[in-house]
Amino acid sequence: MAWSAENATKAYLRALMMVKRGKELGVAEFISALAAGNNAQLMVMICANIAGSTALALVAAAHQTSGRVVCILSGLDELHASKKALGPYANCVEFAVGDARTLLLDDYKGADFVLIDCHIKEHKGVFIAAKKNAKHDGALIVGYNALHKGSWWTELNTHFLPIGEGLLVTRTVATNVVGGSPKRSRWVVKVDKCTGEEHVFRMITSPQRKQIEA
Repeated sequence: MAWSAENATKAYLRALMMVKRGKELGVAEFISALAAGNNAQLMVMICANIAGSTALALVAAAHQTSGRVVCILSGLDELHASKKALGPYANCVEFAVGDARTLLLDDYKGADFVLIDCHIKEHKGVFIAAKKNAKHDGALIVGYNALHKGSWWTELNTHFLPIGEGLLVTRTVATNVVGGSPKRSRWVVKVDKCTGEEHVFRMITSPQRKQIEA
């Protein structure tokens, strides 16, 4: 899947304006850039409680890609609270209430970007279900609030990024090839020693060439 730096940049800047600054500095913006840069068309997020800055991040991405945003919640209380928290942006989100794994398998199997709050119960099972049942090669599965949630993700070709409370990122790749050879990717985090800023790059490699995408 081709990476669009223009989409990523515009979504990042839009999210920067929409999201209130807090302890999760940079997380929402990164998620927005990641979804938009990959031109995600169906973005599904699973929230533990109330949809907040991460939902706004996907709204910003969807504005850039003309995609859809679906938010799966566990109950009606969370639904009402999420609509209130998102204010006018709630109209940009489709809400669903129920079991996340069932909904992903039945109603949203075609999602090409799945965002999972690792504070939910059975977050590992939801992550695995999203990864195994993604309809498209190249779909991105992202988990946030992943710190102190164990190391189960190491067995799933998933990368941990030390951003905010921890991000898990994996891509479903079965037949994606370059010049007839399998294409692999990994995430690299570089920290500027002078400013302390984190720079995240996705490195794509093949036997013939190596490409780095910011």
